Amino acid sequence: MERKTIMICDDDKGILEMLELFLELEGFHVICEINSTNLITQLNTHKPDLLLLDLWMPLLSGDQVLKIIRGTAEIKHLPVIVLSASVDGNVIAKQLGADGFIAKPFDLDDITSGITTILSN
Repeated sequence: MERKTIMICDDDKGILEMLELFLELEGFHVICEINSTNLITQLNTHKPDLLLLDLWMPLLSGDQVLKIIRGTAEIKHLPVIVLSASVDGNVIAKQLGADGFIAKPFDLDDITSGITTILSN
């Protein structure tokens, strides 16, 4: 089976490193982006199978990024799971067309099952 590529965008280096390590152990190819302003370019370059996107980031927030993704023909169908500690993160994620939502602090099993569910559809 071909390894699926997961891109993670989060401004927290600790979360990025932990998720990268975990998802690579789960058999995924992982690309991390800490700067949300680089994300759209990275998505077009690497064409990941799924994006894990933090909602609250400096410069360009996750909701702004998701609006750009959904409005860009080449990447608008990219599956996106939003990660957020925000109490209304789930509502925001749904409104913006995210495919899934995982609350922070998250359980790694929730991340794996969320990714697996979306990629198997």
